[in-house]
Amino acid sequence: MIISKLDFLYRAQLDQETLEIWIKEEWLVPSETTGEPEFSEADLARAKLIQDLKHDMGVNDEGVGIILNLLDQMHSLRKAMADMLPSKRERSDLP
Repeated sequence: MIISKLDFLYRAQLDQETLEIWIKEEWLVPSETTGEPEFSEADLARAKLIQDLKHDMGVNDEGVGIILNLLDQMHSLRKAMADMLPSKRERSDLP
């Protein structure tokens, strides 16, 4: 589901300036198929994670960037591993 910038700001409880900073830092990378930023539910979850890290856990900006980078690497590795493993259908064909 695509979320407009205005709806994203409302749902994430962010102001415009903060969103622009997070996009500049590449903490959020919205798609722009229509020329306007478009956000996903995953972007919304990521924004909530950033808020939790900053406000609830006291992580500074540098730490947030490091944590997000590590999470992105972990997800990439997880996807690569899943792509290497045979699918459930292929496994059911094994003796």
